Amino acid sequence: MKKKWLMMLLAMITLMVYPVSAFAADGPTNADLQVGLDTAFTFLAFILVFFMQAGFAMLEAGSVRMKNAGHVAGKTVLTLAIASVCFWAVGFGLGFGNGNGFFGTTGFLFGGDSTASSFESLVFSDVTLNVKFLFQMAFAAVSLAIVSGGMAERAKISVYIIFGILFSIVIYPVVAHWVWGGGWLAELGMQDYAGSTVVHLTGATAAVVATILLKPRLGKFNKEGKPVIIPGHNQVFTVLGVIILWFGWFGFNPGSALSPMGGFFGHVALTTNIAAAAGGLAALIASWLYFGKSDIPAMLNGVLAALVAITGACAYVEPWAAIIIGLVAGAFTFMTSQWLERAGLDDPIYAFSVHGIAGMWGAVSTGLFAAPDLIAKGGLVGEAGLFYGGGFHQLGVQVLGVVGTFAFVAVLSFIILYVMKVTTGLRVTEEEELMGLDISEHGTYGYPEQMKLIAESESKTLKQ
Repeated sequence: MKKKWLMMLLAMITLMVYPVSAFAADGPTNADLQVGLDTAFTFLAFILVFFMQAGFAMLEAGSVRMKNAGHVAGKTVLTLAIASVCFWAVGFGLGFGNGNGFFGTTGFLFGGDSTASSFESLVFSDVTLNVKFLFQMAFAAVSLAIVSGGMAERAKISVYIIFGILFSIVIYPVVAHWVWGGGWLAELGMQDYAGSTVVHLTGATAAVVATILLKPRLGKFNKEGKPVIIPGHNQVFTVLGVIILWFGWFGFNPGSALSPMGGFFGHVALTTNIAAAAGGLAALIASWLYFGKSDIPAMLNGVLAALVAITGACAYVEPWAAIIIGLVAGAFTFMTSQWLERAGLDDPIYAFSVHGIAGMWGAVSTGLFAAPDLIAKGGLVGEAGLFYGGGFHQLGVQVLGVVGTFAFVAVLSFIILYVMKVTTGLRVTEEEELMGLDISEHGTYGYPEQMKLIAESESKTLKQ
């Protein structure tokens, strides 16, 4: 019954996405139907990835204080706007256009399906180029959303706009070209099915550079330099945000198959889901052992870290390996987040631990667990992992990809942000930060009635 409804839904989307006029008068050919079905499948995946921004809005808004919630949530819409325009103008061509081993040189100001000859790296699938663009644009927006978390509660909105534009034009597309656009890492056979490195490590590296240059939020560390807990204002929001992200990830990973034919996307969905579950359990247990009580935010970050890690490996590994990848990602992310905080890093949503360190582990894991039969079945790149007799070659390629990506993004992000720091400044004033970015940057609170009551209460306290 469920299969019947799924096929009906795909058929309806096919009619909307793939023009009826494309079918011959005598009826569609099998090739026409195949293209329509694959395009509808990919468009549905795009919708799921696009909807992940709602998850980021809930997760990040819930993780910050009430006085900054509207600002942080609103930045997700800004993220979509920046990514949509910049990726259309330059990013898609730089990332997937014909070019050299480092960046594309064709396809700028994307003109639609008629410009297919400018994107030879995408000819492996018959999905229409317009839908391929939308799908890749949604990935770019996810990477930029990660950067937003590293800037939370103290960065100027203008800084995020300028950096977001340059990130979407220069930083993300270059890494995407290296791995997915026929660049030098693609030539080496780097395995990154849906973006542990391209999407998550790229966004997280930019985020941690911003976090370091912005310095900690006021009151985050006491006089002895020990971290002070600044709890988010709504844990229910963060839970809902993670559920939405988990849901959207089924467009992120299985959708990267770009076709429902053969059912290979089902294997990807299975490894994605089971890794996420393992990561949540591992992080919860780790927090229980560390704090003496089970920590809900730690569990949520464990789920996300496992999803990040399995994103690059989901098509390459067996279910048992997916569980190991998820367990390691969940537990290790919790431990590294605590260590980095004690070392003086104020990362409000633990963007670097969840998306950066877990992204690194996800990239390396295929060098260990990539199964040769899955590589053959899925028509995937690269060679078998170390534990399948593949030796150290694939592992070396994966490590090289991680190091190269981190170095490129870190250096370019630092240059861009440092120039802004010494010219216009990155951070709002101390007074504006105490007031909250909702009112200081936008002139109104996300929770106007509640914040008014808090202000009145504080005013009465000061008078007494």
